[in-house]
Amino acid sequence: MSAAHWRKAMNFTDAGRSWSGGRAIAPPRQTTRTAAGSATTSRGWLQSWRQIGARHVAVLLAVLVYPWIVPPFFTYQIGGQALVLGLIALSLTFLAGYGGMLSLAQMTVAGIAGYIVAILGASGTPEISLGWPWWLVVVLAIAGGTLAATLIGWLSVRTEGIYTIMITLAVGMAFFYLAQQNYAIFNGFQGFQKVVPPVVLGVDWRQPMPFYYLALFWALAGYLFVKYLIRAPFGIALQGVRDNARRMSALGFSPVAHRVAAYAVAGFIASIGGVLLVWYNGLITPGSVGTSWMINILIVAVLGGMRHPVGPFIGAVVFVLLQNFAIDLIDRERFNLVIGLVFLVIVLFSPDGLLGWWDKLREWASRRMAQSRTNPVRGNGWRSIGVAQVRPAGRR
Repeated sequence: MSAAHWRKAMNFTDAGRSWSGGRAIAPPRQTTRTAAGSATTSRGWLQSWRQIGARHVAVLLAVLVYPWIVPPFFTYQIGGQALVLGLIALSLTFLAGYGGMLSLAQMTVAGIAGYIVAILGASGTPEISLGWPWWLVVVLAIAGGTLAATLIGWLSVRTEGIYTIMITLAVGMAFFYLAQQNYAIFNGFQGFQKVVPPVVLGVDWRQPMPFYYLALFWALAGYLFVKYLIRAPFGIALQGVRDNARRMSALGFSPVAHRVAAYAVAGFIASIGGVLLVWYNGLITPGSVGTSWMINILIVAVLGGMRHPVGPFIGAVVFVLLQNFAIDLIDRERFNLVIGLVFLVIVLFSPDGLLGWWDKLREWASRRMAQSRTNPVRGNGWRSIGVAQVRPAGRR
């Protein structure tokens, strides 16, 4: 799509006018790029890099070193699975947190991409799978998932609230029953087994450490992409549509076009996660796209917090840890009860998820430090200076 078509779709005002409070003004004059402008741009990039703090470097080093200091079980079952689920939940966080659209169809989009990998690629059902080259299959899977997400967005963006949830839930359930009852293409309830990642450059991506780094690469790419996008003009306009669609429409923006584009972006991210998920499990069945997993992705996103792109990965780590180790304390059948209780506690006491609790803890610690600096001796309002008691200023 050309830039002219994009402007026409996203902003349906006259291209020769700019809008400010409903009053047409002349467009800005084109200026030549000078050395001072280049220096300003360089300083802007430098300031962006300076925002990377010590905690970011520490977290990056931790996730890079993690598979070297833990057993393969923790590398694959905990680290790899958490990164993949976090990537799929990131697509929901982008939609709900920055677009104001709560969709239950993100696992459906990931499942569509996973089924495309199994059908067009190689699996344990050669009479159905076509055995195409893996690189072509991956491209088609991501494209197919993105297209499906765009169509889902086109159906649901004209609704809000519970109606959006119901439409996306209906689409997800329709695909679940289609995959379960169709044997010619989806192989029915059995699905596809032995869907393994390829061996590229002598590296078996099914092994714990290679798969972990593959998932880590795409998780970091998705995180940085969303961080960039929410600060880009499109992301800022999308947040404006989330807050007040009528005002953005009056300013000349198309809320429907922005929302459909947001579904396409979220579908692209979820499709990558779907390809990784089918490689992680080594199979895909209708149960992989059922109601339980649609709800699980929502739980993962809410646990971490939907106001920051890192939230889904935090929620995924908590979810995977509970999934693997809660059975040591309770029966496996009661896992959903534990997840439900944790979800209820988060929703009731911290609407922003675990990140909300972290911010409250930081604010409390900051207040305590500020109070300790301004009032070193607590008590009845007196401060000791030497041997004399002096009442603070302003206190009577």
